[in-house]
Amino acid sequence: MKAAFHTLGCKVNQYETEALKENFRAAGYDIVDENDFADVYVINTCTVTGLADRKSRQYIRRMKKINPDSCIAVTGCYVQVSPDEVMDIPGVNVVAGTNEKHNLLKYISEYHGNAPEKHVREYDELAEYEETGIITSMESRTRAYIKIEEGCNRFCSYCVIPYARGPVRSRSIAEIAEEARRLSENGFREIILTGINTALYGSDFGGGAGTGKLMLEELLACLENLAGDFRIRLSSLEPTVIDENYVRKLFRFSRLCHSMHLSLQSGSSEILASMNRRYDREGYLRIVEALREFDPYYGISTDIITGFPGESEENFRDSLSLVEKAGFCKVHVFKYSQRAGTAAAEMTGQVPPQVKKSRSERLIEAGKETAEAFFAGNAGRTEKVLFEEEGSSGGYMTGYTGNFIRVYAVYDDKALNDFRDTVLIRPFRDGMLGEIKR
Repeated sequence: MKAAFHTLGCKVNQYETEALKENFRAAGYDIVDENDFADVYVINTCTVTGLADRKSRQYIRRMKKINPDSCIAVTGCYVQVSPDEVMDIPGVNVVAGTNEKHNLLKYISEYHGNAPEKHVREYDELAEYEETGIITSMESRTRAYIKIEEGCNRFCSYCVIPYARGPVRSRSIAEIAEEARRLSENGFREIILTGINTALYGSDFGGGAGTGKLMLEELLACLENLAGDFRIRLSSLEPTVIDENYVRKLFRFSRLCHSMHLSLQSGSSEILASMNRRYDREGYLRIVEALREFDPYYGISTDIITGFPGESEENFRDSLSLVEKAGFCKVHVFKYSQRAGTAAAEMTGQVPPQVKKSRSERLIEAGKETAEAFFAGNAGRTEKVLFEEEGSSGGYMTGYTGNFIRVYAVYDDKALNDFRDTVLIRPFRDGMLGEIKR
């Protein structure tokens, strides 16, 4: 039996797909490319935007065409939020919500009929972290994700994800540490801790921001003491949860990379309040200042939404000015997408599509300028680079610094999947040109 997988969306979905692949392999399946003929196709969906929903539907239809007699199993956030809509897509056989992924193999093996089968639990039934098993590999030979928590209880007014993922449920430190140990032993040199809202890790255990007991700090302390030559990167922290005092408690961990994805969403305090983001412009900048006081070259990336309901030109200019002030190394720009069931979908002052498009383009350009300035400011420095892959052209290999700069250096097969002290020379392509120290 052959199985193929397609993943949409976030790093958590990528991790969960890898866990599913390992479960399928253990059950005797051969894992093949998503474009190949297979007996089972698994689509792990996203629903963060309307575009994500459309892409999910497209892939479902495409995979059924490859083998009309295959079993099409659809799981993930789109299923959790709109199960009946997914059930109505021609060709779908098995539908499993976000908290039924660990049972997906069982549901597929039990499926024998023509009518699609639905396995979706309601929000108030999602009480515990559902373990999918410890993963030992990923498609990348160098960097691996570890999921540390599930769910979010912040309920930002534009976001459907709390409804798709449920309340906060955290993995045990012992399980995470064991997974990290195995990945390190299998040659992975960077481990990325990820979750739906990583900063909420342990809040369901009685820890978290505001309690005086930071479970994330306890987890990092445990990973700090593991054997092996690997570093740790946090996929993101939410300023809806953390503040400048929180991040200062993380500075003592030597394995932790000097980079952070710190979602902004808007540079306007007025719009942040309407988004229910629980911080303002000044609070966000205090976190940025704390990071840069610790390391002036700390790499900070962010997400920003343009065209949120009620966003004026002045509000938008606040976002532009904060991008410049923070000096981000990367800005991910999203046009606001109405999601049914969220508070923002019912707000007045919906911004016209052409205005969203124009603001998005301006913000992308501003992000490019700050990235280039960040790269230029790193010129001449020596950074430890983890080289990951041979470049597709030009004789270069690529890797990342601890502060998350993509570095291009002359190919050296002995340096792949290893750390090398590298002089950063100048901005180049989407990162910097580097020269390995000999």
